[in-house]
Amino acid sequence: MKTVYKQYDFEGMSVIYLKDDEKDVLGMTLLPTKSVKDINLSGIWNIEPLVQYKLVGDAYGDGFSHGHTMKNASSIGHLKFLEQKVINNGKKIDIITKLEDRGLIFDHIVEHTQGFPGFIIHTDVTSEAPENKTFEMLSSYNITGFSCVGDGCRMENFILHRMTSKWSMEGKLVSERFSDLNLEPAWIRIGANSVRFGQVGSMPVRRYFPWMIAEDEKYGYGIGIMLANPSSWQMEVYDKDDRISLSGGIADREFGHWTKNIAKGEVIETPSAIVVVAKEDVDGISYLLTKSEEQLLSEVTESEKELPIIFNEYCTSWGNPTEESLLKLSSKLKGHGIKYCVMDAGWHVKDGNDWSDIGDWITNEKKFPHGLKYVADRIKEDGMIPGIWFEMEIVGKDSDMFKNTDCLLKRDGLPITTCFRRFLDMRNPEVIRFLDERVIGNLKENGFGYLKVDYNDNIGIGCEGAESLGEGLRLNMKASQNFFRRIREEVPGIVIENCSSGGHRLEPSMMALADMASFSDAHEYVTIPIIAANVTRAILPRQSQIWAVLRAKDSEQRLMYSLAATFLGRMCLSGDIYDISDRHWELVDNAISLYKNSTEVIRKGRNYITRDLGQSMEHPTGWQAVCRVADSGTQMLIVVHTFENAPEDIVFPVPKGVDMSRLTIKEQLVRDGIDIKIESSEVIISGLKDFDGMVIAVKE
Repeated sequence: MKTVYKQYDFEGMSVIYLKDDEKDVLGMTLLPTKSVKDINLSGIWNIEPLVQYKLVGDAYGDGFSHGHTMKNASSIGHLKFLEQKVINNGKKIDIITKLEDRGLIFDHIVEHTQGFPGFIIHTDVTSEAPENKTFEMLSSYNITGFSCVGDGCRMENFILHRMTSKWSMEGKLVSERFSDLNLEPAWIRIGANSVRFGQVGSMPVRRYFPWMIAEDEKYGYGIGIMLANPSSWQMEVYDKDDRISLSGGIADREFGHWTKNIAKGEVIETPSAIVVVAKEDVDGISYLLTKSEEQLLSEVTESEKELPIIFNEYCTSWGNPTEESLLKLSSKLKGHGIKYCVMDAGWHVKDGNDWSDIGDWITNEKKFPHGLKYVADRIKEDGMIPGIWFEMEIVGKDSDMFKNTDCLLKRDGLPITTCFRRFLDMRNPEVIRFLDERVIGNLKENGFGYLKVDYNDNIGIGCEGAESLGEGLRLNMKASQNFFRRIREEVPGIVIENCSSGGHRLEPSMMALADMASFSDAHEYVTIPIIAANVTRAILPRQSQIWAVLRAKDSEQRLMYSLAATFLGRMCLSGDIYDISDRHWELVDNAISLYKNSTEVIRKGRNYITRDLGQSMEHPTGWQAVCRVADSGTQMLIVVHTFENAPEDIVFPVPKGVDMSRLTIKEQLVRDGIDIKIESSEVIISGLKDFDGMVIAVKE
């Protein structure tokens, strides 16, 4: 018999524990509280347990599933429910469910913090068994019975939303019906199917973001999930009956070459999953996910509280900064309201500018005859915080560290090599001592207040130094994150930018260690506004650094197109700063002023995206409008871009709940010839051309 064991309600969300009394199995599902009345337990053939795992030696699952999923192995048949307790300290509530299997104690934990719209879910395993056990799969979360409302098998009503990602094309939304994914059960329910997806290696956002939404279109709600994990991860949508289960965590042995031994007294902690459930569309659930992500973030660095403007000279020198160019640049930027002046790659290069000597981190004395401190001090005198670029976890073929194999990650006894790069073993104390001297020492001695951390290659399936390649990778990336924390401890107030060929590390655990991230390497790509809007579904705009590359040859229209995109996140300028005209500077100054007056809505608000786009990302057509409404309701920022074959006139809705009787246009960055009207329920824009960009600030 299947029953509701317990139900916990949190601000419109319900955590429902389901019990199969015959099998003594306890599972969990999530519903909007308003939908609980529609729950249909008779339609669930099988309640899956709170934790999915597989121990070496146990039988794999049935249903012809071996090879495409490790779920529902015979291991879970040994799992027994022990107890459930609730810890309430006023602001935070933890639901801790204790389970046991042959001396392994599983603590499944659901955390809810007041003021945040979602949950943090993870699993801790402690061994009391006399003998060692080996996991080859262990989930952070397992949600059974999606969707457990309504009658019948409704796979055509369910939609899986995922965010795909590749270099300079991050965050494209792909939405597929479960029926199209072949997740419908066959005539008798003996066959299993799974959509298992994720990423292998040390670039956790390279093929997919660790992000998904399962939507029940008929009942108008969805479950959104993000994993916080810097190494190999997986998510699964699994079916063997009339209902779907959702699970995810560390990439398992089949997918991520992971096994993990546990001895008596040892503990395994899985990555945290951020989970929300709501009667919202994709963008609404994304807003709740990113709002919930805030609880993982450290306290905002003092200089970051006003979302200051960045200038990064990469698209000025293209990897060839010099003392002369930096001093000239700093003088040019002085008095324009820019806070951070960042020197990017190339300051360390011995000869040429291919960066193949990354890893030694010795200043090029020809380029900087007076040293880096001299340049940093001049930037400070001009009223800005100096920044510097490192790719501290990787070494290049022309560096001395490339040959120091004792300090490098290995596979098959050999250093892992990709093109001209190798990877430091961040678990090695000698490596940390070296980075203390060359990275932290540089920051301290030269007075840098901003650190851009790049990461431009992937370790792949893993490394030696643990019981499996996947576990070696996990431990190395955990050690790498600890070095980020070490930097903050040693250099108080440092601002850290998380970059990995642009957007390959835009996941919650890395974002928790950084003040902001480079959203993409798109730089001057016309797709920038599309990518910038995409990634706000997974990271907060106040952490999303968007480039506007200023060129002397740019028309005013092109300049406004570039500047307008930065209002979708953090404004970062680059380009021909020495050569742009006085008129161009006037437009840049106007944009900076408008940006500074819009920080409230950028910092805390919700995006409403309206698009009419073609299929190509490389050659975009149509138009896009993003309305960002401040949580306070007192501001709305409208960012509009057109692409090739754009219409002359566009109309899009004012977001529901925005009272236009209280708001009016206060400022704007708009080309001459464009007419804007905002009525009670619509925004009407006329006079558009291809590749226009504009910003409209609406306030009380």
